Amino acid sequence: MSERHIHMAGHVTERHITRAGQGGDRDVFEYALLRVVPRVERGECVNAGVVVYCRAQGYLGARTHLDEARLLALDPAADVAGVRAALAAIERTCAGGEQAGQAAGDDAGRRYRWLVAPRSAVVQPGPVHTGLTADPAAETERLLNLLVR
Repeated sequence: MSERHIHMAGHVTERHITRAGQGGDRDVFEYALLRVVPRVERGECVNAGVVVYCRAQGYLGARTHLDEARLLALDPAADVAGVRAALAAIERTCAGGEQAGQAAGDDAGRRYRWLVAPRSAVVQPGPVHTGLTADPAAETERLLNLLVR
């Protein structure tokens, strides 16, 4: 299905609307950037990872990459080891199982919602965005390369 829109300049554009079951082999996914905010009061941040959730495929994954030079440019006294530990904990929580700690018994959706809940900490999730993908694991890597590296 598509809708036609006529702009004031007379141009016609077509917008395709995908409804449930019409996405072909692609499924809806959600993602949020992981941001490092070394000095919360200043609000400056460095993108350091991405969390991706695809309910249809039961996928929850995170990929992280910390650019230490950028982090230290914002705050020369930043706790790099602590930030790395927090990012690693997020990856473990996404992977599930025993390594997820207290979240081990939760399903992927619940773990994702917990990870993307707003918080005032050094490692924070950004806003949640959505898209369509056939391969959420590849999407996770693509988003990391596009938005973080």
